[in-house]
Amino acid sequence: MAKDFLREKGVEFTDIDVSVDQQKAQEMVEKTGQMGVPVIVVNKDGQEEVIVGFDQVQLTNLLGL
Repeated sequence: MAKDFLREKGVEFTDIDVSVDQQKAQEMVEKTGQMGVPVIVVNKDGQEEVIVGFDQVQLTNLLGL
């Protein structure tokens, strides 16, 4: 759902499969304290915003869509 939403809105993103990339999985746990996916990281104005799960309203607001 999240990837489809981002594609529909023309937002470029990097898709990381944490089931095969153990280093990225560890980074995800360190950032969020959990193993739930998706984890969406938005870099805005030099700051990193982390969304766990697909929260379309929050994502829309962060991206200014």
